[in-house]
Amino acid sequence: MWRLNILKTLPDKFPQPLVVLVGPTAVGKTEISLQLAERLDGEIVSADSRLFYQGMEIGTAKPSLEERARVPHHLIDVATPDQPWSLAIFQVAAHAAIEDIHGRGKLPFLVGGTGQYVRAVMEAWELPPQGIDTHLRSSLERLAEEVGAQELHRRLSLLDPAAGELIDARNVRRTIRALEVIFSTGRRFSEQRRKAISPYSLMVIGLTRPRAELYARIDQRIEAMLAGGLADEVCALLAQGYTPNLPTLSAIGYREMVAYVRGEMTLADAVMQMKRLTRRYVRQQGAWFREEDPLIHWFEVGAGTLTQIEALIRSGEGWIMPGSPLAEEE
Repeated sequence: MWRLNILKTLPDKFPQPLVVLVGPTAVGKTEISLQLAERLDGEIVSADSRLFYQGMEIGTAKPSLEERARVPHHLIDVATPDQPWSLAIFQVAAHAAIEDIHGRGKLPFLVGGTGQYVRAVMEAWELPPQGIDTHLRSSLERLAEEVGAQELHRRLSLLDPAAGELIDARNVRRTIRALEVIFSTGRRFSEQRRKAISPYSLMVIGLTRPRAELYARIDQRIEAMLAGGLADEVCALLAQGYTPNLPTLSAIGYREMVAYVRGEMTLADAVMQMKRLTRRYVRQQGAWFREEDPLIHWFEVGAGTLTQIEALIRSGEGWIMPGSPLAEEE
């Protein structure tokens, strides 16, 4: 077994190993992570915030039951659509899953495209308080209604440019949360990123594809979702009483399908919007994991990529030791 071989040879250099696999939507993380975990006796911890929710299979491109039978997966289907998982809840659960995997002598793979969630685990972020000031939140929600999403986001960017860069202006819920933290603590929301020390021995792998190829894969994925019954999945969620204003049903794909099944948007317009917003999301994902980041080993997906990644992991080269700084102080 790889983990036993490495730890037997270098017992002091690789405590608590964690392979992190990142990359944009539709780049191919699922299949590569499955094959790596099969080859290296590993288990997968999902760091994709869309995969937490039960009943949302098609629109999230969730690994199938067959794929999950190949390799154990963690943090998939852990909540109902009306129970949003916060970053803090995820972080605790992810650390617990990784500890459990280590305890059974397996190699954990943290896999996902939600950069904030991946970084929070890699860098052991000290997250802001999760308590809700209902009066403050209500005031911010009223302000959002009065000035609109773009203006609210502009005000966040003035207070915390780093947070403004990473939060989508259309995501009013996250904008409000960031402002809530700023006003409650007197600290910038982005300061939670300052704790940038690895608690694990890290191997960080990034996957890329040429942009045109990636966009074509996104289009194909969306068409496959439609053919696979995305509209029916949305109808089933609405029939169960889940409301369209839930954050989960406001995600790309679900928001457009809700509008379509309610007769508020044509199917052609919904599909066009899904493709456009997914491409925009891919560009936002790049803000979390930049190709010039020296800590990430980037691979363009193609013939031989899997073998190259496996060889790097097995070589013992390029690992980041626990306690190593992962980002500069702002």
